[in-house]
Amino acid sequence: MTQYHNPVLLQSAIDGLNIQPQGTYIDVTFGGGGHSRAILDQLNEEGRLLGFDQDEDAFANTIDDRRFEFVAANFGHLSQYLKFHRVTAVDGILADFGVSSHQFDKTERGFSIRTEGRLDMRMNQSQSLDAFTVINEYEEEQLAAIFSKYGELRNANAIARNIVAARSEKEIVTTRDLIEIVNPLVPQRIENKILAQLFQAVRIEVNAELEVLKSFLTQAMEVLKPGGRLVCISYHSLEDRLVKRFFQTGNFDGELKKDFYGNPIASIKKIGKLIVPTQEEIKWNGRARSAKLRVAEKR
Repeated sequence: MTQYHNPVLLQSAIDGLNIQPQGTYIDVTFGGGGHSRAILDQLNEEGRLLGFDQDEDAFANTIDDRRFEFVAANFGHLSQYLKFHRVTAVDGILADFGVSSHQFDKTERGFSIRTEGRLDMRMNQSQSLDAFTVINEYEEEQLAAIFSKYGELRNANAIARNIVAARSEKEIVTTRDLIEIVNPLVPQRIENKILAQLFQAVRIEVNAELEVLKSFLTQAMEVLKPGGRLVCISYHSLEDRLVKRFFQTGNFDGELKKDFYGNPIASIKKIGKLIVPTQEEIKWNGRARSAKLRVAEKR
């Protein structure tokens, strides 16, 4: 399990869920099963846990426990699959939006700037759109928009221009090919930071991550029981901004809507403050460095 993924902010996530031993819970990003196993430890014989993951590699980590069910699906389809599994309402939902250590370390998945692999970056390996398609087929204006919006890159236009010029000579096939094209535009002192932002932008586009996140948050509030908890762990500002805004206002435009008497009409309220990893956790699990955990409760 630990080779697949070290669960980030494990105790804070469990505390945030405020687990009821007989309750029904969902881990929508099962991965290596670290968070799921900790949830099961808190449940009694009546408790139930569903673990969602669209990555077929995650199935190898499934838990042999009659209280647990693995759901091979993207959490953007949460409501649909809960109906299929005859779950009408749940007591808590946990979501860890990070790319797993396993996905980063498997070179052929193409997530990492440190190893050479084919341009892929698909969370769901059965889908057709991959990083190769984005880099080789998107128009220059599309690429620039993606790099600017999802990677927050200031030189998005120049990077897109270089990519289009390079692919007119030959296809851009591997992560190394892409890095070599972009390198002349990147100051060496911040090379890793810029490349990470570029890869993040492509990955978000490939997996429609922000659209899926919005859909998930909306569905989560529909399936949670009143008093049920939603715990989200984000790793970059685009994700965290959406989660923060939704937890504060119940929508994505950031405006807290109120009734005639001035009372908030959102069906959600945030619980506690933002939680980040300790220096000790970061020391033994470097990928926790940028994690931000937020907790909300259904009214």
